[in-house]
Amino acid sequence: MIKAVLVFNNHGKPRVSKFYQHFPEDTQQQIIRETFHLVSKRDDNVCNFLEGGTRLNSLIGGSDYRLIYRHYATLYFVFCVDSSESELGILDLIQVFVETLDKCFENVCELDLIFHVDKVHYILQEMVMGGMVLETNMTEILTRIEEQSKIEKSEAGIAGAPGRAISAVKEMNLPQKIKDIKLPDLPSIGSLKF
Repeated sequence: MIKAVLVFNNHGKPRVSKFYQHFPEDTQQQIIRETFHLVSKRDDNVCNFLEGGTRLNSLIGGSDYRLIYRHYATLYFVFCVDSSESELGILDLIQVFVETLDKCFENVCELDLIFHVDKVHYILQEMVMGGMVLETNMTEILTRIEEQSKIEKSEAGIAGAPGRAISAVKEMNLPQKIKDIKLPDLPSIGSLKF
């Protein structure tokens, strides 16, 4: 089972963090720091599988946890998993995650993760939910993301309708239109004139 998905930059700043097991906020921060410490000191030409270490295992609450990670440019993509997960399967999942991000953001970079965190979490949620892998087919994931974008655009159209109506009324220049109204002459009734 996947316990956490962490993405941080070369300086240890977390860009995405998703925990599938409840931890207090301070424990989550310690897990992120310890994970960065373990992963960042490793050479790029060594194995991408790493036993959690005693400090990390004590934070997570077990001894069978492993870190599976990939380092792309300035970002580390780290999955914290237990012994029931396949290391190669998780490496493939990381690859699919990064390629999906790359397709969605057209050459993904760290700023995309910062400014579109909701979309990144949606992509991750399409792939993993509750610590279980749901989907690894990038085409399916991209289809769901396109559907979500269409829904968001249609809802934005509905939500924006009152604002568009107000601006249309403002542009009508109603005071001038009232002055420009030509009323027909009314007939006079006796001594009353209208």
